[in-house]
Amino acid sequence: MVLMPRESAKLIARLAKNVFIEEEGIKSLACEVLEGLKDRTISINNFSQSDLHPNSGHPKAIDWIFVVDTLNFCFWNSNNDNKWKVNGHTGYFALCAAIKRAVDEGVPIIDPNYFANINKDDLGRILRGDSGSETIPLLDERVQNLQQVGKILVEKYNSTFVECVKAAQYSAEKLLKLIINEFECYRDEADFYGHRVSFYKRAQILIGDIWSCYKGKDLGEFNDIDIITMFADYRVPQVLMHFGALRYSNPLLSTLQTGTELEFGCIEESEIRGCSIEIVERVVDRVRTLIKQYPNLNINPFSCNPIVLDHFLWDYRRKNAEKLAYLPFHKVRCIYY
Repeated sequence: MVLMPRESAKLIARLAKNVFIEEEGIKSLACEVLEGLKDRTISINNFSQSDLHPNSGHPKAIDWIFVVDTLNFCFWNSNNDNKWKVNGHTGYFALCAAIKRAVDEGVPIIDPNYFANINKDDLGRILRGDSGSETIPLLDERVQNLQQVGKILVEKYNSTFVECVKAAQYSAEKLLKLIINEFECYRDEADFYGHRVSFYKRAQILIGDIWSCYKGKDLGEFNDIDIITMFADYRVPQVLMHFGALRYSNPLLSTLQTGTELEFGCIEESEIRGCSIEIVERVVDRVRTLIKQYPNLNINPFSCNPIVLDHFLWDYRRKNAEKLAYLPFHKVRCIYY
């Protein structure tokens, strides 16, 4: 049996030997989040603030988001390599810029009938960097992902991910299970002390992106959106460390500081990802409790959920990149985040 991400996180946090959760840091972060909710800097609307994202009015918004999240992993290169940039953007936003550029150029990159048969040369051209010399990491794996999911959409879902969303009947949990059952490249799981645990980062972010794009309405309406946890990646733990909510053992900290790559599925990696999820769960619970204690704040407790909080943490890291640069992040070369 595979534990779902929330249950996986609780188990991992209980058994972790290298990663520690600090309650004082959770309190500090909860206060920061509460302030953000009060001044509306933390909001479901933040997704649509980037013009690199499709808006809900685009007829193929769902398929656009699906393609982006099928490719949304591993943007870091080793220190000696040039950083991959598209229109001046790096990382995830470079991917968004490349897909938007392709759409604007009339390349049918968001059509499963096209990407089910895409080859390395075509995808390399779509994801070309600004200088022409740097390439996106793991290009072969990205080709394989697109071919895999494209064939399934064409054969079973009328060539559109919209059919998958409709099949879930407004349930984030049903959609999550459909994604991980149908699309192997989204099956983000590991073994942890005899337990099969899951994180499902890209599958959950796909649901979160659809929910955010449609602001919880129409195709983005999920009556159980709280089933989704934060998206366990390699950047958010930096912010959790910064706020004092996450702490590493000295041996693990030394390993990360040297830039040593971890193996996907190793104990240390699972502990970092699982504890990150558990910290965000506790922060959400604390923020909701504070909101209920102070009704004059006039904040809906459910305006704070793991998706909104993840967006805040990820944006915080980008906005404070220089300030947080001294904090190490774990490096894992894989297709899952």
